Amino acid sequence: MGEARPQPAPTGRSLGSIRRSFAPWADPAEVPLIEFARVSKRFGSFAAVSELDLAIYRREFHALLGPSGCGKSTLLRMLAGFEEPTSGEVRLDGQTLNGIPPHKRPVNMMFQSYALFPHMSVEKNVEFGLKQDGMARSERADRVAEMLKLVKLEPFRSRKPAQLSGGQQQRVALARSLAKRPKVLLLDEPLGALDKKLREETQFELMDLQQSLGLTFLIVTHDQEEAMTMADRISVMREGRIAQVGTPETVYEAPASRYVAEFVGGVNILSGTVAERRGDRVRLTVPGGIIEADVPVGSRLQTGSPAVFAVRPEKLRIARHAPADPGVNAFRGEVWDIAYLGDMTLFNARLPGGEILKAATVNAARASAEPLGYEEEVWLTFAPDAGVVLPE
Repeated sequence: MGEARPQPAPTGRSLGSIRRSFAPWADPAEVPLIEFARVSKRFGSFAAVSELDLAIYRREFHALLGPSGCGKSTLLRMLAGFEEPTSGEVRLDGQTLNGIPPHKRPVNMMFQSYALFPHMSVEKNVEFGLKQDGMARSERADRVAEMLKLVKLEPFRSRKPAQLSGGQQQRVALARSLAKRPKVLLLDEPLGALDKKLREETQFELMDLQQSLGLTFLIVTHDQEEAMTMADRISVMREGRIAQVGTPETVYEAPASRYVAEFVGGVNILSGTVAERRGDRVRLTVPGGIIEADVPVGSRLQTGSPAVFAVRPEKLRIARHAPADPGVNAFRGEVWDIAYLGDMTLFNARLPGGEILKAATVNAARASAEPLGYEEEVWLTFAPDAGVVLPE
């Protein structure tokens, strides 16, 4: 397989503008770069991945998101060639990868541990894979210089890994992974060893780098914020299967199941029964009252169906007085817990039946003249289209 040369992203436009217009999965004529076709992987009697289908496109930054043991790293390792599928096919650029050893695949993996050679300098670490492939010395020197410039490590080329910070080590590992110009870069929990501030900075660096190189990135993470920040699309995994694939906005605002709603971000879940359905709106009986809510397109929920209502904390409004607008959903409760998070305050309000609803308020001002206190009676309100009704 030939070497994949980076394709520069369009210039003169912001990263956000480029990403908003990027949606090859919506084009029926677009051919996926990576395909998992009915792929399963078993370890003895344990099914790590079960008959999974997934398509990933050129230039896409795709995230596999899920808890430990859901199969996301196994999927990554099958693409890299470190594991073979028990059944099904893994395809790259139309070619089946089954049986092809890792070193002959046009992909490269960056591990969580970085796996740098401690006795080698930064320069030698980046050069290692190129030397193993037999690249000429002058060409190796040019490529290493290009990679060190790309990750802003030129002044550190002679240092050993132990002389670098965690963020700098991460960039050495990234440069080494990109030096061979793979068609796909695989990232297995690459930011887990970094502190929160550095992790957030590195997320945007990776996004900019991926766009400037025009490569396809596939990242494995259990961190929802990380996936939401970096990915064009997210595959939420559960027990070896895909629970939902979508853009960060779709997965967050329109979860396909209770599992996705609870895994991606904070959420309030109220279980109940459909009391009435009128077109695309239902009246849902839940502990503590009645909810008027919109239902997703194609929903089969009918009167008498058990259902759950999922609504994010930031969609709720919390106040001392009952709402004047009769068109909103309203629940009376009592402030049970308060968490001040700096940019926002999170309130846990206990309903008369014992259920807890979470409401998040943005701290737009430095201080509130009349802050809500513990055990204070409050009203929690939200619009009918604020949440999503899902089957139980």
